Amino acid sequence: MTTHDSPLLSLARELRTHEVDNQAPPLVDYDAWTTDLPLREAVAREGGGWAADAIAAFGKLAGGEMIELGRLANENRPKLRAFDRYGHRIDEVEFHPSYHRLMELAIAHELPSFAWKRPEVVGAHVARMALAYLHNQADQGSGCPLTMTYACVPTLRHQPEIAEQWLPGVLSASYDPRPAPLAQKRGVTIGMGMTEKQGGSDVRSNTTRAERLGARGPGEAYALIGHKWFFSAPMCDAWLVLAQAEGGLTCFLMPKVLPDGAKNPIHIQRLKDKLGDWSNASSEVELAGAVAWMVGEEGRGVATILEMVALTRQDCMIGSAGLMRQALVQAVHHARHRKAFGRRLCEQPLMMNVLADLALESEAHVALTARVARAIDASARDEGEAAFSRIATAIGKYWVCKRAPAFVNEAQECLGGAGYVEETNLPRLYRQAPLNSIWEGSGNIQCLDVLRALGREPRTREALFTELARARGEHAIFDAELGRLEALLADQATLETRSRYVVERFALALQASLLLRAGPGEVAASFVATRLGDAHGQAFGTLPAGTPFSALIERAFPS
Repeated sequence: MTTHDSPLLSLARELRTHEVDNQAPPLVDYDAWTTDLPLREAVAREGGGWAADAIAAFGKLAGGEMIELGRLANENRPKLRAFDRYGHRIDEVEFHPSYHRLMELAIAHELPSFAWKRPEVVGAHVARMALAYLHNQADQGSGCPLTMTYACVPTLRHQPEIAEQWLPGVLSASYDPRPAPLAQKRGVTIGMGMTEKQGGSDVRSNTTRAERLGARGPGEAYALIGHKWFFSAPMCDAWLVLAQAEGGLTCFLMPKVLPDGAKNPIHIQRLKDKLGDWSNASSEVELAGAVAWMVGEEGRGVATILEMVALTRQDCMIGSAGLMRQALVQAVHHARHRKAFGRRLCEQPLMMNVLADLALESEAHVALTARVARAIDASARDEGEAAFSRIATAIGKYWVCKRAPAFVNEAQECLGGAGYVEETNLPRLYRQAPLNSIWEGSGNIQCLDVLRALGREPRTREALFTELARARGEHAIFDAELGRLEALLADQATLETRSRYVVERFALALQASLLLRAGPGEVAASFVATRLGDAHGQAFGTLPAGTPFSALIERAFPS
């Protein structure tokens, strides 16, 4: 062989167009817990700091293995297998192995069970919030069955004999996706079926009927006949559903497989073709006499399932806050490595404004989300906290979820055209972003719920204003806002029409109150001036000159 270049090699070198440079390296195997100072501070502040080791173990996975699992689970969507090859109806949903691994990791780290296994420990729900917040940064779709499995516990406890049978599986740290009778399962997941075509959020218009198979009343078996338009997570082992019994709308637990091993006649008509949430299966089902057991009092179905709904709404907040956090991390990482016009993007004044504004927004959301988790945690011991959780969940569900689409879109813009390309995960986050504002009660439902609570539950109103007043005297703009909030509620004739604006102001005031008490000063001062004052435009990246941009960005995601 000659040591000289061959003519072909020389030609190839001449024709080579470029070297790949000025590109951000992939963000892989980062620690999603230790790099998130606002989350760590919020967890400690709200009483969950004792669980830091458990959360940290999951944080390494959430920024590492689970990121890739989330990508694969969304690229390989679940498929409906309604029949086997012989024509027998099986109604099974087939998932990619990555989805099962996500579920396995989350359940092994007790995402659905952490708080319930430590009922006497202060901050257990706060720690569990952090686990869910981290999980949603890697994948959001698998969060759906995890959320409902977590949230079902209070509702199942309305029927002690059913709780005794099912809670050991709900609280298990083992993921067992096999369709099998409860007695053969190492662990179970629980879903929910309330929505019907004609009603949507108006579940009292449901027409699915429950016909008793023997004795009447709580704990007894019924046959359910009807249609569910949105049936969440058809791969679960059982579902809490609403149906019309003799005494009115009632809650039932409906298993996938009956105790004798027979398939319950729950026929999946189709999987919904959704904008996002691709790793999760949402379905439409026909209940052809499906056997279910009454949970709670007959005719009190909404009241029975209400605690589950409140917890799933909390998780909508958590999911949106986590999703925005991941979008922020991707934007900051890109800006630190990409150069334009002679400087890194993160050194460009206008880009610094955008990133700092996103960081400020993200921190306010995690602060409110952690505070709501603490209120839920303390609800059983403190009537004031129970009342605060009632109102703050609805306020937070509306505002945190509402902010997600615009936030993710701004993060996409930080990456330019790359942010619109599927090889980054931002298009997936953008498709996912509107989901939580729609599911578990859309924005209008949340605002009406806030008005209902403020108008009919004096203790709830008192708890809200007591919480806000804890920051009185910390900032003149905040104090002025407190004075305006009472006035916003005065005109009852137009209150419903104005309710979105009213709830938005209460949300911003709550976030400001938390940041003012928590510190550090530059975060609180910037938030109050821009969200409650006039020092901010309609778009992200309109913080005033003099804002500590670099400090806000570094605090959000250390370089």
